[in-house]
Amino acid sequence: MDNALKTVNELLDAAVETLEADEHPLVHTDRGCQCRWPGWIERMDDAKSIRSMSKEGCSPDNSACGGFFGRLKNEMFYNRNWFGVSIEELCAQLDDYIHWCNEKRIKMSLGGRSPLEHRRSLGLVS
Repeated sequence: MDNALKTVNELLDAAVETLEADEHPLVHTDRGCQCRWPGWIERMDDAKSIRSMSKEGCSPDNSACGGFFGRLKNEMFYNRNWFGVSIEELCAQLDDYIHWCNEKRIKMSLGGRSPLEHRRSLGLVS
């Protein structure tokens, strides 16, 4: 098994271990070979998670994800000394950042609202 496939499988296994019995998240990927491998599909099925893939030749999904992770790295990760920060502390800071992005950060493309406020205005969440 090549290193990329091994890493993807280990990350998925570790993520699945953190789920509660009633949690079955949607996992969106590109069409990378690791995410089409039968072992990956079996792991996803065993976890009762929903697989989602970008359409072939359709990059908007990937660009939105890439843009988010680029902003995350620029705003939260780069220009900071992470030496001595535990995995738990990093995860807590990532969680805080993601909550801020979804709940507080305004986006002009959403009429000056946060993504959560926008979804509420559409009646998608309470």
